[in-house]
Amino acid sequence: MNFSTVFLITIFMLGLALIGIGIKILIKKNGEFSGTCASQNPLLNKEGEACGLCGALPQEKCKN
Repeated sequence: MNFSTVFLITIFMLGLALIGIGIKILIKKNGEFSGTCASQNPLLNKEGEACGLCGALPQEKCKN
């Protein structure tokens, strides 16, 4: 495989990924991704701090 073939395959795969993300945004309610609040992830929030974006505590639902 030469460089141009690999380049075209890479561009095609990236295009498919972006199209998939766009479709997910269109289909999801209010165009929101689920689980975007970092305080809900125990691996990211080991100290139990409130979310910097919406202020929700780990036991609360995201307010955003």
